[in-house]
Formats: sequence, structure tokens, C-alpha cells
Amino acid sequence: MAVKIRLRRLGAKKAPFYRVVVADSRFPRNGRFIEEIGYFDPTKDPAVVSIDAEKAKQWIANGAQPTDTVKALLKKNNVL
Repeated sequence: MAVKIRLRRLGAKKAPFYRVVVADSRFPRNGRFIEEIGYFDPTKDPAVVSIDAEKAKQWIANGAQPTDTVKALLKKNNVL
């Protein structure tokens, strides 16, 4: 089972809101997920990012691979 840390899109059209989730890579973007570890709101100025650092580190230690966007968010929040 390939586990990814990725964004799950919510919000209205032209007003995105994302949740950072841990999910099996075989499931669709907004489909089933294992655990929610944070959120990202790009509509605010500056963008609001809240990620549970302990859960993210635990999942990465267990082999979960963050996507490129999530990796950038984790670096910005000093998790990686």
C-alpha cells in the first residue's frame, strides 16, 4: 500500500480550501483517506497553513511520501 500525504480540495468554485490528508495513492483526490493532519487556505492574505507537525513526522517516518506541494508546505512550516 503506497501511502501519500496530499491535499484534498474543498470549498466552492474559485474559492479553494484544502485539507492535508494521509491517503492511499490508489484512491481519488477527494476520496477515502486515512487521517487528516492539517489544512491550507490559499484565499487568505497571507495564506493560512496549519499542519500537526508530530503526526506529519510520524507518517513520514512510517514511509508516507508527501506530494511536491505538501513537501513545500511542510518545509515552510519547518516540519521537514
